[in-house]
Amino acid sequence: MAEPQADLSQSPLHDRHVALGAKFAEFGGWSMPVEYSGVLKEHAAVRESVGVFDVSHLGKVLITGPGAKELVNQTLSNDLDRIPPGKAQYTLCLDDATGGIVDDLIAYYLDDRHVLLVPNAANTAEVVRRLAAVAPEGVTITDHHHDYAVIAVQGTRSDETLAKVGLPVGHDYMSFVRAEFGALDVVVCRTGYTGERGYELIAKNDIAGELWDQILAAGEEFGILPCGLGARDTLRTEMGYPLHGQDISLQVTPNQARLGWAVGWKKAAFWGRDAVLAEKETGPRLILRGIVATGRGIPRPHQQVFLSEHVPVGEVTSGTFSPTRKKGIGLALVSTVVDPDAEVAVDVRGRREIFQVTPPPFVDPSVRES
Repeated sequence: MAEPQADLSQSPLHDRHVALGAKFAEFGGWSMPVEYSGVLKEHAAVRESVGVFDVSHLGKVLITGPGAKELVNQTLSNDLDRIPPGKAQYTLCLDDATGGIVDDLIAYYLDDRHVLLVPNAANTAEVVRRLAAVAPEGVTITDHHHDYAVIAVQGTRSDETLAKVGLPVGHDYMSFVRAEFGALDVVVCRTGYTGERGYELIAKNDIAGELWDQILAAGEEFGILPCGLGARDTLRTEMGYPLHGQDISLQVTPNQARLGWAVGWKKAAFWGRDAVLAEKETGPRLILRGIVATGRGIPRPHQQVFLSEHVPVGEVTSGTFSPTRKKGIGLALVSTVVDPDAEVAVDVRGRREIFQVTPPPFVDPSVRES
């Protein structure tokens, strides 16, 4: 078992992961479990039954006060007016000057005075800094990064598992409800990063351990497995979900990342609006594409992509072996001269492997099923 570094933050569930024999890795300044029984087994558990992940390294930022919703809507890319209270929305924090992606995050719209943001671990402080710098008087930005656990229960048997724990299930995709677990509230969100039907639970640290234990016990009859962030990565790659720091970054815009659907183009204001509108008019030079191996090649980040033998057109941003497809898949940021159905070559350890450009997802998702 890899020992975590002493200077890294630890999840409130850390001791349980140690007891389960987890291997650890650093994620955004946190020591988190990367695998327990193996990535392939954990991946299969989610696709075929149910798995449980600790994703407590994700940020938790509460925006409160009169004008909380307006602050979020005037800064982040998506339009909160599209959804009612009780729904969640994927959105982007963009750099105002360049339109580059500072972070991608989920906004939970509680009411006009309360919005919960869940950014990526490594970007939480920067998102908080940018929001606090423009927050009007009376609006408070509170960073609860270390106060709450986030437990993701993902897979085809996630409903049955959580129902046995006594938590509400069956609500619409990208909605959330509050429930009691012991003496404290749990926010039960129909969200996730795997492409399977599932839930993410936000709970105070005080009850996180008991909640984790009960979920594992309830899912035992369905073959539940604790899953690490290694399986989370293969699952999200099969869906084509971008990872900040690899597929998207300050150097990548929503137009390039094919994330225009997460932009409220008709809004009067959001950070980066002028830059991304101008780029949308002219068209981006680069675009994020999916690639699937025609042979045995497995792509990895930073490998060069070629349109022909000597014409480099971009690079792989995410790549892995797909346990479901049994072949190499990936995302690549390539020139827009590459046709959406082209064949490209990737330099895989000195060999030119052929890949078919293919729109994600690479597997059939069940995430939205009712």
